[in-house]
Amino acid sequence: MERLTILHTNDLHSHFENWPRIRRYLLTTRAQKRAAGQTVLTFDLGDHVDTAHPVSEATNGQKNVQLMNQIGYDGVTIGNNEGLGFMRAKLDHLYDHANFPVILGNLHQAGTTQLPDWACDHRVIVTAAGTRVLVLGLTAPYALTYPLAGWDPIQAVPALTTLLDRYADQADVCVLLSHLGLNVDQKLARRFPQLDVIIGSHTHHLLVHGERVNHSLLAAAGKYGQYVGQITLTLDAQHRVQSAQASVVATATLPVQAVDATEIHDLTALGESILNEQRVADLPVTLEADPTGHPQLVREGLHAIAEYAGTQAAVLNAGLFLRDLPRGVVTQNQIHQMLPHSMHVMVVTLDGYNLWRLVQEFEQARRFLRRFPQKGMGFRGKIFGELNYLGLAYDAATQQVTWRGEPLSPLKHYRLAVVDHYRFIPFFPTITIMGQNEILYQDLLREVFTQYLSQHYPLN
Repeated sequence: MERLTILHTNDLHSHFENWPRIRRYLLTTRAQKRAAGQTVLTFDLGDHVDTAHPVSEATNGQKNVQLMNQIGYDGVTIGNNEGLGFMRAKLDHLYDHANFPVILGNLHQAGTTQLPDWACDHRVIVTAAGTRVLVLGLTAPYALTYPLAGWDPIQAVPALTTLLDRYADQADVCVLLSHLGLNVDQKLARRFPQLDVIIGSHTHHLLVHGERVNHSLLAAAGKYGQYVGQITLTLDAQHRVQSAQASVVATATLPVQAVDATEIHDLTALGESILNEQRVADLPVTLEADPTGHPQLVREGLHAIAEYAGTQAAVLNAGLFLRDLPRGVVTQNQIHQMLPHSMHVMVVTLDGYNLWRLVQEFEQARRFLRRFPQKGMGFRGKIFGELNYLGLAYDAATQQVTWRGEPLSPLKHYRLAVVDHYRFIPFFPTITIMGQNEILYQDLLREVFTQYLSQHYPLN
């Protein structure tokens, strides 16, 4: 009987506080099992990069790849943080110095059927006992946003159908690296009996002992490097899977070494030092953050997105702005700490009636959202915060909405600047149902704000 061990990580999101212990565990466990004659494969499921961390922002994810090179992964796939966190020009160079293959079968260069130059659609690994392991990788195919970043995504079922038809006969065991989410993994397991193992991620789910769905073993190790996953397959002489078990190790239970704190600190310090060298603007006054109010900092943000989008009105939630901007020279590090979010400006076009209805939704949700602990979908803050308007006004007594002092006309169309986050949360359905929405994907929100400050408060 052959024993095959698979070690896996996922959704680190640049939580480097866990990385030293993860690295030691992976390297030590792999060495021990190989010394015992076992085959060990190591995979990462994506979202290793998160530009909310200064060193990931400052190096465009290159530092993440350097850290991953320390492991010697047998393969990785990408998450939406890699795929959508960078425009194509940057993503095309993210893995220039990687010592591991990027396995990704459902993303094409825009307008073609070609994979990215840095990816392969499969890998076959042959063990010492002759077992052929087919490794496939799929990422969440965001149809709305991937084309804006320069890619055409393929949905999971048609992509996997093509890949299995093409490669399944070349292997004894099939492993899917999935950045698709638990519900999709379960669906694929029911539909494709060829999949022996599905290692999952994206929805940050934790399967402590795995989950059996038909023929497939599903495994997943949570988020932020809080766990490391381990799968053990027992194979017979014909290379068929006889048993499959999954488990996880809590990173918090792994030993800490004295050098860990220094390494973690130095990663943050490196990123901040690079960003601090990038001077942006010279402010005459301090702009204070107030997540539940209407501070000047948010007013500047409203003007920034309206100018960028070419609109006369804008809406922003104050919880986006996490820190003050002090008087004097502003650096990119301060902007990054203030606006770490992975989101973009979006233009919403509505007729007068539906703009009135959208403002009613804003007002209905205002008090609830003021201290609402928002998470995910690009938001890297704590609470949603107070809604702020530019160019719009609302009269609570009459429910009248005015546009730059004039009543709305149901016959006119109005263009409003917001952030694309509003398109993906459930509080403002009019945006999705009735809005003509254009996401301005070239620049992140903090880049838009940086451009605005540099123009209006230039350095001497």
